[in-house]
Amino acid sequence: MAPGPRIELLWWRECPSWERTLADLREAVTAAGLDPGSIENREVDSEAAVERERFVGSPTIRIDGEDIQPPGDDESLGLSCRIYRLRDGRVSPTPDPEDVKDALERALATR
Repeated sequence: MAPGPRIELLWWRECPSWERTLADLREAVTAAGLDPGSIENREVDSEAAVERERFVGSPTIRIDGEDIQPPGDDESLGLSCRIYRLRDGRVSPTPDPEDVKDALERALATR
């Protein structure tokens, strides 16, 4: 059996939405038949970590190294809260659950 995809949650302590995102991500990972314990949960807490991780804000989910909603050209690196666009056009402090689900499905389809 092939290993599952690499799933990362990068977050900043001052962002109030990272814990909800972690709970939603665990739910999506479980629904995809994967182990939620395999999520790499990492705090980004310094400018050095921002640069190393290419961190565009909290929360950020990457699957196999790819951001589930790649940042726009106007998004800069830094210790900040991130804003997502939901599929219906609204803005949200957390990613659209369908984006998470689709990213997981794409990663699993390549295994």
